[in-house]
Amino acid sequence: MPTSSSLPSGQTVFDPRGTVTATTLTLAPRLETLQGVRLGVLDNSKWNASKLLRRTVALLEADTTPTSINHYTKDSFSRVAPAELLDRIAAENDVVVTAIGD
Repeated sequence: MPTSSSLPSGQTVFDPRGTVTATTLTLAPRLETLQGVRLGVLDNSKWNASKLLRRTVALLEADTTPTSINHYTKDSFSRVAPAELLDRIAAENDVVVTAIGD
């Protein structure tokens, strides 16, 4: 519930900060190495995201040897990825890299 106060002029001013309640989640366990993993690459369709992802994948490949590299693309950076796509990515990969490149 937002808090509010009144100005001497009688105008009501609302505090836009509000409060956020969220359940604390545990992070997924981290892999010790990317050697031999199935690497997923999710391009969110932002202008420079694919460029950033290509460079990141090249660096990862130079440092490790993934078993496979699977590429996926969202239809639009402004929309949530469809559940079917997320399920497919989760089933086909051990780790996923994505980027925002503005």
